[in-house]
Amino acid sequence: MLKYFRWLIVIAILFSAASCRKPGTASTAFYYWKTGFKLSDQQADLLKQTGNNAYIRFFDVSWNDKQQRAYPNAVVKLNEIPAGLNITPVIYITNKTFENIPDTAVATLAAHCNKLINELASEKKINYAKVQVDCDWSLSTRIKYFSFLAAFKKLNKKQLEVTIRLHQVKFKDRTGVPPADRGVLMFYNMGKLNAGLHQPNSIYNEEDAGKYVDYLNSYPLKLDIALPLFSWAIHIRNGRVIQVYGKIGRRQLTNRGSFEQIEGEANYRAKTSFFLEGIYIKQNDIFKLEETDGNTLNAAAKQLAKHLPDQKHTTIIYYELANIDPEKFNEETIRQVSARF
Repeated sequence: MLKYFRWLIVIAILFSAASCRKPGTASTAFYYWKTGFKLSDQQADLLKQTGNNAYIRFFDVSWNDKQQRAYPNAVVKLNEIPAGLNITPVIYITNKTFENIPDTAVATLAAHCNKLINELASEKKINYAKVQVDCDWSLSTRIKYFSFLAAFKKLNKKQLEVTIRLHQVKFKDRTGVPPADRGVLMFYNMGKLNAGLHQPNSIYNEEDAGKYVDYLNSYPLKLDIALPLFSWAIHIRNGRVIQVYGKIGRRQLTNRGSFEQIEGEANYRAKTSFFLEGIYIKQNDIFKLEETDGNTLNAAAKQLAKHLPDQKHTTIIYYELANIDPEKFNEETIRQVSARF
């Protein structure tokens, strides 16, 4: 009888501890990466249901070899902006830009970027509180990129966020820590694209992520998190990867008239030569399908949450809203994942 009561006490203590755990307090947001900003009814509803926060790519900055200058590319066309939508402008800058731009032109580039952001925001009366800069800088471009951030921050005077890749967390002593207010950890694209049909998913897999997550607790910037909503098909010919396509998925690859399934449920071989979505597919080409779904997101969130340092507020940003598959990702799935943080 005494042993029975001891077990009751232990169970009561465990139940009490579990009930005292704080629920996740993270905010939810979505990237929007298309050039034309226009939401479907489903996309608008999902935004409203999860907090109405959108990180919209305003433009890219690329390098023109012929003219030897940086220029804005794929500038967004902001069509109808739903009332109450909280917008964070995002700009993507190619690493090639910083490989080529002279040191003396970095501050001017920052001024041009700040001006274009403000012009686009002013046109639609967008009152933004922060800007995110996305650049996968390298050791050779670190100084110029960090100089750009410092100059931009001085001009813009809003909160500055920057994207952070996993290798930049692990090797921060070499890659440096950007002069920004906050980082956004891109928790996807962590494996190498390869032609191996039995290799782990390169978008997210626990093994590759495990090589980096132990370093998160010591990273000096506070981190928000970006998680993947996308899937893609890796196009393989003669044992070599020739391209990756986001617009080819399970629906096309399970067409038995065009493809046959081989070596597992995610690999398909073309039965004949034909065009699909404007892409030439040669007979015997292989497509390796890499997908994400609610289970993938929950696994990533579970692994990641254990290694993040305590902080008052975290935003979980899902990539991305424009191409979301509503059959895989709905309000319930998104809320469940964000609640882990």
